[in-house]
Amino acid sequence: MNRIRIPAQRAIIDRRELAATIEALVGEYGDKARPHVVAALKAALDSGRAELARRLEAKPSAGHECAGGQSFLIDQLVRVIHDHATQHIYPSANRSKAERLAVMAVGGYGRAEMAPHSDVDIAFLVGGKRTPWCEQVVEAMLYLMWDLGLKVGHSTRTMDEALRLSKEDLTIRTALLEGRYVWGDQELFDEGSRRYQAEVVRGNERNFVTEKLAERNARHKRMGDSRYVVEPNLKDGKGGLRDLHTLYWIGKFIHRVRSAAELVDVGLFTPAEYRSFRRAENFLLAVRCHLHVLTGRAEDRLTFDMQRRIAERMNFAERPGKSSVERFMQLYFLHARRVGSLTGVFLAHIDEQFAAKSAKSGFFAGWKQRARILKGYRVFGGKIAAPTDDWFRKDPVRLVEIFQIAEAEGLEIHPDTMRQADRDSGLIDNAIRKDARANALFLDLLCGRNDPEMVLRWMNEAGVFGKFVPDFGKVNAQMQFDMYHHYTVDEHTIRAIGLLNTIEKGELAEDHPRATRLIHKVNSRRVAYVAALLHDIAKGRGGDHSVLGAEVARELCPRFGLTDSETDLVAWLVLNHLLMSHTAQKRDLTDPKTIEDFVGHVQSAERLRHLAILTAVDIRAVGPGTWNSWKGQLLGELYDTATERLRLGHMRQGRERTIAAKKEQVAGMLGDKAALVDQLAATMGEAYWIAEPVDIIALNLVHYDAARSLEHDLSVHCEYYEARGAMLVTVIAADHPGLFYRIAGGIHLAGGNIIDARIHTTRQGWAIDNFLVQDPHGAPFAEDGQIERLKKSIADALANRIDLAPRLAQRPLAHSRARAFDVSPRVLFDNKASNRFTVIEVNARDRPALLNRLARVLFESRLVVHSAHITNYGERAADTFYVTDLTGHKLEAGDRMNRLEAKLIEAASDAMQERLENA
Repeated sequence: MNRIRIPAQRAIIDRRELAATIEALVGEYGDKARPHVVAALKAALDSGRAELARRLEAKPSAGHECAGGQSFLIDQLVRVIHDHATQHIYPSANRSKAERLAVMAVGGYGRAEMAPHSDVDIAFLVGGKRTPWCEQVVEAMLYLMWDLGLKVGHSTRTMDEALRLSKEDLTIRTALLEGRYVWGDQELFDEGSRRYQAEVVRGNERNFVTEKLAERNARHKRMGDSRYVVEPNLKDGKGGLRDLHTLYWIGKFIHRVRSAAELVDVGLFTPAEYRSFRRAENFLLAVRCHLHVLTGRAEDRLTFDMQRRIAERMNFAERPGKSSVERFMQLYFLHARRVGSLTGVFLAHIDEQFAAKSAKSGFFAGWKQRARILKGYRVFGGKIAAPTDDWFRKDPVRLVEIFQIAEAEGLEIHPDTMRQADRDSGLIDNAIRKDARANALFLDLLCGRNDPEMVLRWMNEAGVFGKFVPDFGKVNAQMQFDMYHHYTVDEHTIRAIGLLNTIEKGELAEDHPRATRLIHKVNSRRVAYVAALLHDIAKGRGGDHSVLGAEVARELCPRFGLTDSETDLVAWLVLNHLLMSHTAQKRDLTDPKTIEDFVGHVQSAERLRHLAILTAVDIRAVGPGTWNSWKGQLLGELYDTATERLRLGHMRQGRERTIAAKKEQVAGMLGDKAALVDQLAATMGEAYWIAEPVDIIALNLVHYDAARSLEHDLSVHCEYYEARGAMLVTVIAADHPGLFYRIAGGIHLAGGNIIDARIHTTRQGWAIDNFLVQDPHGAPFAEDGQIERLKKSIADALANRIDLAPRLAQRPLAHSRARAFDVSPRVLFDNKASNRFTVIEVNARDRPALLNRLARVLFESRLVVHSAHITNYGERAADTFYVTDLTGHKLEAGDRMNRLEAKLIEAASDAMQERLENA
């Protein structure tokens, strides 16, 4: 966009020296000079790239300089190649008027923005018609560039062809828009530029903008439609380089600017905005150059493993509570957000310019709609605007007020006013933060009934949110470096608030029926919204964010105007916001002690209602696919049981009622086989009826009855389980030690990933084990061949026909990206969580057959696994086992427990995985 001066150019490539070398080679070798010429060109390219790589290492943030240097290197090579082709390979002393050739750089090369492995996009412009000489020269140039290993995007067209095609095709129109003269016939290039402006640009400005924005929106949708995704595409993602390019293209097409700096002259940017444009562009280009150097190819995906390495190359240091990679990514997201806000202001100005032109002509010429005044603000065309430039300076509380009015009235904020708010956000000081009116307005906005999510996002992008709530400013653009969270902390929080609003409106009743009911039963909806705002407010501070967040809540809630009781409840919710999800997913809900402990923490029905709502929006706001009906079912089961315990003071009556109700439902589902419920009720213990959903019980009863009737020693049944998007694998076999780890090994060996396991033993000694299984990509096993392989693998494992350990080690890692994370194995023993069992929780990096390896250690340690609960948080796995010794007693603290801990840590470690893979 802006040509940057490249220092010490001849240290990158000396064109005259290279041309002289080629001249000498042609003189020495004549027709056989080609391999020697290619070698000289290749040496110059390699030397130039090495010099630019050294410069990038010395100045790791110099994005413009690196990208400009790469373009300069290619420019000089193309010029030398052109001259060699026209002077030595196909010399033409007396060219006709048609034998004219201009070499243009287009695309990123045209903008002089190239990363080390970017494509070389070239357009060859020829005279009035294609001549054999022009085609020969172009072909010779292309072959030489290909011999250098360059990836060349090219076209050869006459001027008339180029102009005609650019009118028809947006991509060609855009490429020619930023076409830059490199070498050859400059008069031909200049004539083409004049005709392009006159024949293609003039009169088509609005159409170009419309098509470019549609193209941008489609690209955003393809890339995840958020600038806060944790593995962004820094070229095509939202807030990336392509968005900056779009601004430049639109400005250039409409206002004929030649550089981004000229966007200030035509009033589309202020000088400060242009400087932030350049800073964002410089940073993104630097990151892209590092990415190309590290991968050795044209790569634009900022994956987890690359994030860590680039943070190191760009000299980001650790800080208390924040790793170097998190600090690097926070800066990335701040730049991406700035690109987003610049885009909004820029496009709104373009829109207004078109509207102003339309108002001066046509049927409505001279007619002007009057703005209405709303609380001192101007409202026009669905937008609210500050009436004067000093509006916020006169009363900084208005910086909060305008967003509250916008939410309450369903208005957009005028781009000039967003620009003012951004500029004046620094006026918010401690006095404004403590102002009762400002806090009342903020609370009204946060709890708004229209669209608080959208307006809070505007407030965040204008910089007002972080200034008014500095604790929120600290998590602005803060990435959570893991594979579980899809968004930055601030984006996750704003999405959680939006989900709460959507649930309150009843728009998610199908997915969240319980939360939809509860939100209208709580005593204070303000508590629900403030808790959603503050639940992750203390992330990145170097401690337990729940404990630190509760302290923040106690400071902020009174400031917002909450009562003492509301403040206590919000602080409790922030402190315990993970309690319900951890209990539901990592503990046995059929164990009475689980419910006793949970209720002991919760203590009141009001807390429980709020906790259930907060848990639902927190999980769902993590990212697409994190909420599913299985989690809803577990949380619902915990909520209902805890509610009953709080209401009655005990659970026995409710347990019996729950079992009776389930039996009745199962009988209804079984139809003419309803008698199975009574026939088999006695052999299935209470825990089974509480633990399993009615649809799985119905399947199990039919399966168990058939297996016993046929006297099968082993029966494996596979059925797609829609509620979880997984294959339900039920194994019925005579119970014996090691059964669980062998089944798990057989499933893993067949390529299955176990996402949940429930283990039951009938009173007759038969095991009924239910596993939910997906493939390594998170999809259910669906093909007949997969299912048969699964059944055979389980049978072979149980019959001891295969040695599981070496076979499992040969399976590829399910999530190779997980290697980018440091997850140290951790083992927790809990003898208080259950009256009957020792609860063992193992946290480790997720890997193939982890469950099998852990279960095998438990078997070899002569422990009986009564239930297992498998939870995955991206790259982390948390596997919980309820165990006893062979006599049915808990495991006591001491040497045996210490030895078991060491064995479990070894089984879950990276070193063990590497040993098995190399065996």
